[in-house]
Amino acid sequence: MLKIIGAVIILLATTWAGFEAARHFSQRTKQLRQIKMALQSLEAEIMYSHTPLSEASIRLSKQIGSPFSGFFEAFSKRLAAGETTVKIAWDECLREAWKSLSLKQGEFEILSQFGGTLGRHDRVQQQKQIKLAMAHLDREERDAAEKQGKYEKMMKSLGFLTGLLLIIMLL
Repeated sequence: MLKIIGAVIILLATTWAGFEAARHFSQRTKQLRQIKMALQSLEAEIMYSHTPLSEASIRLSKQIGSPFSGFFEAFSKRLAAGETTVKIAWDECLREAWKSLSLKQGEFEILSQFGGTLGRHDRVQQQKQIKLAMAHLDREERDAAEKQGKYEKMMKSLGFLTGLLLIIMLL
């Protein structure tokens, strides 16, 4: 009886680990879509509403979900405090938020470079920079969706099958 309980625990643990690994793939795709939507909203705020960056950021934080809502809220607060430049505030907030994101280093570089262009150009040039960042993020999203399709189901199955293998080896 003890062996059966142990086998079930092993199977549940490895299956859970497989599902957690698979979740990373779907989270990355979801977060890329979310940041693209945020950039589109930022573009609208800049181009059509002529909203200052700190105010646009706080509006964005209320429109989008976690984890980017916290990022834009912190960014807005840093800008409102006026103690730093836009690029430094963006990079600091990005580094803080990065811990809770499922994105890869390439996406970090795209977002960091975009932050370096914020507030440095007129509205038309800023719109071009936003579109450029979104084009790069589109490419990353396609890659993430491809990897999700390839590996998500495999990770779930691998977790379960690893558990079965361990149970067989221990019996």
